[in-house]
Amino acid sequence: MKQHTILTEKKFNRLKHLVKENKGKEITFTSNDDELNRKVLEKLPIQILLINQSGRKDYQKQRNSGLNQVMAKIAKKNNIKIGINFDELLESKNKEKILSRIIQNIKLCNKYKIQMKFISPKNTKAIVSHEIKSLGLVLGMPTWMTKKL
Repeated sequence: MKQHTILTEKKFNRLKHLVKENKGKEITFTSNDDELNRKVLEKLPIQILLINQSGRKDYQKQRNSGLNQVMAKIAKKNNIKIGINFDELLESKNKEKILSRIIQNIKLCNKYKIQMKFISPKNTKAIVSHEIKSLGLVLGMPTWMTKKL
């Protein structure tokens, strides 16, 4: 099993250096900046993009889930998984908004056949496999996606 590293750098050049340092490890990148997320998807060899849902403002007629069809196509082309922040879901006061954004991302990932993964950066509790699969099914994940959670 590979070692796992979570990177949260805000500057692309520094991030590129950190990715080179952690070569051979499973790299997860997380940021609140959508432009940086897209740049990382296009240019860096990461395995998982963890999209934070809290702190986002929705548009007037649609949700801002941090993932759009352009980023989904890039993630598919580069074989990058989309991560769901499980700690954010547990600790947030606006669970309904976060759940709706996660559901929107699940629909996009299903459309483009992108694998998703629940990630708990704080590791407060061990995530039980069958409970995560059940949550994924309730949120609308297809069975092919939940098999690899």
